[in-house]
Amino acid sequence: MDSRVSELFGGCCRPGGGGGALRGRGGAGAGGGSKGKKKSGRNRGGKANNPPYLPPEAEDGNIEYKLKLVNPSQYRFEHLVTQMKWRLQEGRGEAVYQIGVEDNGLLVGLSEEEMRASLKTLRRMAEKVGADITILREREVDYDSDVPRKITEVLVRKVPDNQQFLDLRVAVLGNVDSGKSTLLGVLTQGELDNGRGRARLNLFRHLHEIQSGRTSSISFEILGFNSKGEVVNYSDSRTAEEICESSSKMITFIDLAGHHKYLKTTIFGLTSYCPDFAMLVVSANTGIGTTREHLGLAMALKVPFFIVVSKVDLCSKATVERTVKQLERILKQPGCNKLPLLVNSDDDAVTAAQQFAQSPNITPIFTLSSVSGENLDLLKVFLNILPPLTNSKEQEELMQQLTEFQVDEIYTVPEVGTVVGGTLSSGICREGESLVVGPTDDGKFLQLKVCSIQRNRSACRVLRAGQAATLALGPFDRSLLRKGMVMVSPEMNPTICSVFEAEIVLLFHATTFRKGFQVTVHVGNVRQTAIVEKIHGKDKLRTGEKAVVRFRFIKHPEYLKIGAKLLFREGVTKGIGHVTNLQAITTEENSLDESLGPGHLTF
Repeated sequence: MDSRVSELFGGCCRPGGGGGALRGRGGAGAGGGSKGKKKSGRNRGGKANNPPYLPPEAEDGNIEYKLKLVNPSQYRFEHLVTQMKWRLQEGRGEAVYQIGVEDNGLLVGLSEEEMRASLKTLRRMAEKVGADITILREREVDYDSDVPRKITEVLVRKVPDNQQFLDLRVAVLGNVDSGKSTLLGVLTQGELDNGRGRARLNLFRHLHEIQSGRTSSISFEILGFNSKGEVVNYSDSRTAEEICESSSKMITFIDLAGHHKYLKTTIFGLTSYCPDFAMLVVSANTGIGTTREHLGLAMALKVPFFIVVSKVDLCSKATVERTVKQLERILKQPGCNKLPLLVNSDDDAVTAAQQFAQSPNITPIFTLSSVSGENLDLLKVFLNILPPLTNSKEQEELMQQLTEFQVDEIYTVPEVGTVVGGTLSSGICREGESLVVGPTDDGKFLQLKVCSIQRNRSACRVLRAGQAATLALGPFDRSLLRKGMVMVSPEMNPTICSVFEAEIVLLFHATTFRKGFQVTVHVGNVRQTAIVEKIHGKDKLRTGEKAVVRFRFIKHPEYLKIGAKLLFREGVTKGIGHVTNLQAITTEENSLDESLGPGHLTF
């Protein structure tokens, strides 16, 4: 894939790709996904269009097939409850039940009476484990029977006992003026835009952003869903704390800058904040623009993405269709090799959410308006059902490791002191815990104490691997901190380096890439200029070529790990790769640096 991504960055994608998108069954089925209300829902398109099979049921994962659940014995009921607990654990609090489907995926369907009894049993099972159920959709199936038979898809949601809510991070990318901040304002504030950008005003962090209407920094916005799948946002004058308390699933949007001159901020947001998904916003009236480059970034960093075509209220239907076709053509090219899925109904949104999580090649496309609200509910249905990428077992393994917190933001808060924001890469972090932070310019690590933790603007006592939060460090001197540092457990003995090697692919370069060239290197939350010291086995590199390259940071050492994804750039030059070797710097153990004053123990 690496060599193919270069086509996106270099702007030399081949035209063509032909054919329309893979489209969901438009108008098929029902399911007020976001409200959990059952509609009349039959497959109006004719029985012959229904596939007779779903993929066979997997032992792992959060999807369960059940032919029927009519009056089970007590022993059978207990077994079903245990099975539901397992599926909820696999989905980190969410499971999908397909009623009327055999284990091999055959769509058999149930009569009205059998379905009613099965859903009653499923509701009893959910109550037993403390979960809620929401009917996503129903559809009629063609099976050898004179009686109409249906299958029903049900979402079961329960907040795990060891966490507040299921949290997904979505990075928002797209060309300047494509309507990213406005869309987030409409989703999180619960009010439609007036057509002049009123909805985005609450998202801006700086005066010049309000004046220009352009995002230049990274901001975070939250959208919650309760256990019944209903939207929880800032409407009805809710505070962030109330949204967190009322939600069993939280979507954290990372609003990134669209303008090309803020590209380094956008890359930093993608590499350091570890988003689960990316939402690519394209304006229907202006077309692709910088989106091609953002698409290349998402693919290079292997972040699954879906596309939102905004501002459809400003265009004719033909213009919207032309923009969608243009996107489909880019997605199908060898550089992307994606399968577009145009979402036109609730049924499509449910299908898109499930297939998107299961197959990395599926790319859902939404067409909506932040002014008229057209198709906005389809995006909410999609976000409500979208499952997490990692299962509980993977998270457990990360939590068993030593604590490592990436420092992405640094603030000074009155009466609180120094505060750092970032993501916990591994382990568990608790209030009152002692950690070490570094490396400093001279390669030292300083001792500090975590005074308090906030997650999504509400207090939190324990932080687990994969979660983003802000940590208050009390009177710790802010001038000793910088972005790119890590806070780790004192027993970790972290490896730091100024010189490292990486296997890279040069995605785009105007001439030849050779020794002495300077680039800005992004590795996780690390962003620093590095000089190319050596290209192994070659004198120079051209676009699309691969090599192992030795880099040296020009300013100060950094904390890196072998295998970490790397992205570098300088003007139009871009490349990706992974770290293969570190020239570790040994640090003095337990030496107290008197110049730093009391309370700062260096390692």
